[in-house]
Amino acid sequence: MTLRERMKKGPVFGITVFTAAACAVEAIGNWGYDFVYLDLEHCPLDGQNNIEKLIMAAKLTGIPAVVRVTGTNEVEIRKVLEMGAEGIVVPHTRTKEDAQAIVHGAKFPPLGRRGAESNVRSAGFGGPGFSWAEYVAKSNADTLVIPMDEDFEFTENLDEILDVPGVDAVNFGPIDYSLSIGAKVGYATEDPRVADAYKKLAEGAAKRGIGVMCPVVPATKATIEAAIGRGITMLILGNDMYHLQVALKNMKTEVIDQIRGI
Repeated sequence: MTLRERMKKGPVFGITVFTAAACAVEAIGNWGYDFVYLDLEHCPLDGQNNIEKLIMAAKLTGIPAVVRVTGTNEVEIRKVLEMGAEGIVVPHTRTKEDAQAIVHGAKFPPLGRRGAESNVRSAGFGGPGFSWAEYVAKSNADTLVIPMDEDFEFTENLDEILDVPGVDAVNFGPIDYSLSIGAKVGYATEDPRVADAYKKLAEGAAKRGIGVMCPVVPATKATIEAAIGRGITMLILGNDMYHLQVALKNMKTEVIDQIRGI
């Protein structure tokens, strides 16, 4: 089942992978999460072998992968989609023109101007039963375009960006958004300016049938239910390094330190 199909059934839940560990992707897939979020912006991954390995690990366990690329470069966008990613997330989208450039690189004509090649994974390497017409149509139907709202300029240009044909969801980034306006940094939208920016996004997206992706950290039943209540439809429940850090901290403070009498 594609991620777009899963989204039609209700909120979807994913985990980010900040390491280059394929086993982390497989573990997330084995536990039945809805998607894995792979990152090229902040992580020690490159746009070639490492990211391809992680996308293949996602396919092995049947979990859709979305990839945060580094910008609107159409070649980078095309490559991760051809490797088998189901969607691309683009950081620091600030204008209508930025959003249009993302769609331009991610969608085939007539929706965009994505370049085509059949000898790639997304096309089954042009193998048995390959059809250009079916490949183009399926790619345009399944590929998710997800710009990031993490700068005050996005809010200033909100309606223009959301009205760009082909935008499927928006990833709200509270940390960078807070930095962009000089607010307290954190995943929680404590600053009223950050909360207001998110509210405007959620309302605008809901009117247009556009999804809203956002981190929910820490991920508890209460915080997840509250996030869904705020209109978040694609929930990022932390990342592999975060969950490793939490497990290591709990083991140290709740077990080892108590045994040692610290």
